[in-house]
Amino acid sequence: MGQKLMLVQPIPVRALYNGSMTDAPDPPLPSALPADLTRHLESLGGQLVWRMGKDDVSDEIVVRLGFASATPRFAHLPRLRSANDTELQDAMQAGRVVIEWVD
Repeated sequence: MGQKLMLVQPIPVRALYNGSMTDAPDPPLPSALPADLTRHLESLGGQLVWRMGKDDVSDEIVVRLGFASATPRFAHLPRLRSANDTELQDAMQAGRVVIEWVD
């Protein structure tokens, strides 16, 4: 299984999904990032896959993240139940999102 990290600083919802799951406008991105860093992060984002949902046992919001090459390994992890947009946003604002990196 992958590494678990606890999110301690809220991140914009847009950083996890592109708005197709909600009608809310995208939050503004921080302007303090250098242009080359932004470009590299956007490039990296195109190579990543993720799944979000609630852990069956703990009810925590979990974001599983990994490179596209790790996609088959996602199927071997415990299932995540669906979480609605409000639950995701509440967990992010409270800093209660568990990030799992899938190798």
